[in-house]
Amino acid sequence: MTSSHAAPSLDSIVQSALHRSWWLLLLRGIIALAFGVATFVWPQISLLSLILVYGIYAVADGVLALIAAVRGGGIAPRLWLALGGIVSILAGILAFVWPGLTALVLIYLIGFWSIMRGVLEIVGAIRLRKEIANEWTLGAAGALSVIFGLILVFAPGAGAMGLLWLIAAWAVLFGLLLIWVAFRVRKLAKA
Repeated sequence: MTSSHAAPSLDSIVQSALHRSWWLLLLRGIIALAFGVATFVWPQISLLSLILVYGIYAVADGVLALIAAVRGGGIAPRLWLALGGIVSILAGILAFVWPGLTALVLIYLIGFWSIMRGVLEIVGAIRLRKEIANEWTLGAAGALSVIFGLILVFAPGAGAMGLLWLIAAWAVLFGLLLIWVAFRVRKLAKA
């Protein structure tokens, strides 16, 4: 006995799944929007949350490195794994006990990283000026990275707030776009 029905296409399966789960897109959009607005309203809480997440990560990473050192597996020597694990655990504890210092250290790290990256981009643009067209864009990106890094290093408080506002603005825009897409998908599902 043969069936006269054709197998569903991948497009129809994806479309059906999207139509059934439009509300998940809406929920994600609402959460992103709420996070962005909350970050604008209470930036200090957002920075503290970021530091606490880093603290959890550092402690977990340190514990796993110590376990690897005890078990003896891996590429790195046991001593280096153990030292790295201890440093990670201490950094995590420091993040919980003294979050203000942790925030300052992270801001300085991001600042110095941005400066070094920007300098490398400028050097790359100069070296590639004869090989690629519009090399100035790479140089401009490098200059922006250097300026951003200098702001973080010389005005870490303003730099931290600027980072939070950038994250908040992204979350608000992302949330609004997801909400818009969710309603578009819902409208298509009803059609």
